[in-house]
Amino acid sequence: MLLERFPFLVPDVRDLIEILIVAFVFYRLLLFLAGTRAFQILLGLLLLVLVYFAAVIFRLDMITTLLGLIFTYGAFAAVVVFQPELRQALARLGRARAIRFLANTDQHAVADEVADAVSRLARNGTGAIIAVEGEVSLNDYLEAGTEMQANASADLLATIFTPYSPLHDGAVIVRGNQIVAAGCVLPLTQFPVTDKSLGTRHRAALGLSEESDAIVVVVSEETSKISIAVRGMLRRGVTADQVREALAGRSRPALALSETSSKASPA
Repeated sequence: MLLERFPFLVPDVRDLIEILIVAFVFYRLLLFLAGTRAFQILLGLLLLVLVYFAAVIFRLDMITTLLGLIFTYGAFAAVVVFQPELRQALARLGRARAIRFLANTDQHAVADEVADAVSRLARNGTGAIIAVEGEVSLNDYLEAGTEMQANASADLLATIFTPYSPLHDGAVIVRGNQIVAAGCVLPLTQFPVTDKSLGTRHRAALGLSEESDAIVVVVSEETSKISIAVRGMLRRGVTADQVREALAGRSRPALALSETSSKASPA
């Protein structure tokens, strides 16, 4: 029989365990890359691999040679291209959930304060952008702003975004239960945005959510509507209660935004 001639085709318990581990790693990798620029680059590389194998099958020597050279030096290029994602992944490893648990931060209290602040700001028609840090550090964006060490409170957040105050025109970064910086400049989204009504704050919220796992809350100065950006997705016209739920249950914030499009949903 075929199986007797090739016994390695019959998996044992160790093989099944290895298959499950590899499948889980690939699943987490795809989950990490989903919605990012790296995922689209990965699809492009997959297409090149398919073209390479097709060229080999049909004996297209020139294409095979060129793609072979690309793949030879592609590893060095990948380090440069995927640098933000690699840095993000290493940051996640360095800031495990266990460490965050030992930090003893009260997410529910912070969620209440941020929700209360954006509710006040929306009623007053005051623009604001608040980034609540997740597992990925936002230290790179602190340098462009003014570093602070203050308890996150609705009163302080509302004061920071008061029109014509020195720090009102940038983003506030919240880490744990502390406001660590204000007046920060965030990266704008690299994806094309078809909705022309989105201003700089919304584009910055999308940009940061593409580069990190932060939850970014935006209050529009023009419409007084509240928006939430998570992993490159923007939900517009949310309520203060929805902001509170997203921040308090940040282990599953993407579920709350699952009905939105990949870039922005109109209010």
